[in-house]
Amino acid sequence: MEWHLIREPGDPELDRLAERFHLHPLHVEDCRHRGQTAKVEENHTYLFVVLKPVAVNAGGSLDIDDLDLFVGADFLITVQESGNPQVARLLDQIHAACGDLRPDQVLYRVADGVVDSYLPIIEHFNDAIDTLEDEVLEKPAPEALSRIFETKRALIELRRVLANMRDVSAHLQRTESNLIGRDLWPFLRDLYDHLARNLDMVEMQRDLLTGALDIYLSSVANRTNQVMKALTVLSTIALPILLISSVYGMNIHGLPWIDSPYGAVITAGMMAAITVVLLLILRRFRWF
Repeated sequence: MEWHLIREPGDPELDRLAERFHLHPLHVEDCRHRGQTAKVEENHTYLFVVLKPVAVNAGGSLDIDDLDLFVGADFLITVQESGNPQVARLLDQIHAACGDLRPDQVLYRVADGVVDSYLPIIEHFNDAIDTLEDEVLEKPAPEALSRIFETKRALIELRRVLANMRDVSAHLQRTESNLIGRDLWPFLRDLYDHLARNLDMVEMQRDLLTGALDIYLSSVANRTNQVMKALTVLSTIALPILLISSVYGMNIHGLPWIDSPYGAVITAGMMAAITVVLLLILRRFRWF
């Protein structure tokens, strides 16, 4: 088996291989125009497969790359994006240990390595969601809300990749092409099961994020209610005092104790008594 490793989509070697193995121009164009959907396309002499390696960058968002494979009867061509050391290490490890494997067997090993790389990403989101749940319970802040939406967008992208990869594994199981040996069908079914399980975990994480968002909104609403209750209590207590002080502040004769030398003391005592009574009434109603 000939295995040609193309490290850069713009490498002229890809054009020479396309002419030698009669690769379709649209497939070569797909290799050079990145951001393709994971897929399998069958040609007369080869299969064109697009896999989607995923990694989490330093900012916590996803880096989604393309890994293109041309699988023939006696040749394999892999075209990877430059600057992805994870994919380069995977291909180098498989290339060093491939021995006398068939091209379809190497395809399975590469696809299995890509699928295995999804699990650490899912674990990363599990840890991130646990942290977010603790934050929205203990101290909800706008930063937590922003991270909830960023994580939710990342999970939507991851779910799209997993769904397309699941379709690729299903296609490889159903294909009638003689380029995929029947002995690989159990392994491809196992690959499909792994992707289905990962999809279920991503759906569960999205539900947990929705729950965290509901907790955040409930916490913020509860804090707003507590503030409004405190302001209402203060307003209720201050209203009679303001009324009394404003009445006695007017230049009106005939008000009780207006001419008494203890008028100010009596008025202040009345204000204090009304305040205590209101506090007792509000306490009885469990307002605070």
